[in-house]
Amino acid sequence: MCSVYLCRSRVSYFAVFDGHGGARASRFAAENLHHNLAKKFPSGEKENLDKLIKKCLLDTFRQTDEDFLKKASSQKPVWKDGSTATCVLVVDDMVYVANLGDSRAVLCRVEASADGQKRSVTLALSKEHNPTIYEERMRIQRAGGTVRDGRVLGVLEVSRSIGDGQYKRCGVISTPDLRRIQLTPNDRFIILACDGLFKVFSADEAVKFVLNVLQEGTVEQKEGLTEDELRFESACQQLASEAVRRGCADNVTVILLSIGF
Repeated sequence: MCSVYLCRSRVSYFAVFDGHGGARASRFAAENLHHNLAKKFPSGEKENLDKLIKKCLLDTFRQTDEDFLKKASSQKPVWKDGSTATCVLVVDDMVYVANLGDSRAVLCRVEASADGQKRSVTLALSKEHNPTIYEERMRIQRAGGTVRDGRVLGVLEVSRSIGDGQYKRCGVISTPDLRRIQLTPNDRFIILACDGLFKVFSADEAVKFVLNVLQEGTVEQKEGLTEDELRFESACQQLASEAVRRGCADNVTVILLSIGF
C-alpha cells in the first residue's frame, strides 16, 4: 500500500496480484505497477482529471505488462508466468478500480431501509475476466485462439492478465476494466481479494462476515493501534482463515480497506 499527495488531493493505492505459472509476474507487478502509476499520474491543476486518471491507469497496465514480457522473453528458458491484477486507487472521495482476471473488489455500503433498520448493500467494483464470458471468448477466437473446458487453449483460466506471453497472440490482453464510484458517509469498507476467497465465499457472505466481526465485543489491545484498526485487522485475518477452513485449496490473499469520513 502507498499513500501520497498529488494535485492537492490525497491519493491512496492498494492492489492484489495473483500469479499463475510461477510467482515472477505477480512479484514484478507488485514491485513496479505503482511506480509506473506515479510516473504517469496527471500533475498540476488540470481539467478533465477523471479522463486523465483513467488514461493513466490504462497506460500503467500496458506499460507494466510490456516491461514484464520484455524481461520474461530475455530469460533462458523464457518465463511463462502470468498474474491477475486488481488495483484500487482512491483520489479524495473517488474510487477508481482497474482489474484484470478473477481477483475482485467489493464495497460495503450501509443504508437505512423503509422501516428505519440499517442493512448492508454489496457493490461489485470489478469485473471478472474468464474465457467463458461471451465477449472474452469472441475476442480470443477472433485472434485465432480456442476455448476448451473453460480455458484458453484448454490451459489458462483467465482471459486478461499481466504476463502470459505465450497466450498474448491468442487474444489474452492486459487492458483492464475500469470502474469509478464516489464514496459516501454510508460506506464502511472495501474487500480486495484473490479468487481463493471467492471460491468459498459469495461477495455478500464475505461482507456480512466482516460486519459480524466488526460488531463483536472486545478486541485484544495492541500498542500503536486504535480499537477500530484492531477490529479491521481481526476481521481481515478471520475472513482469510475462514476461507481456508471452508476448504479452499487455493492461496487466499485479502486486503480490507476501512473507509472513514
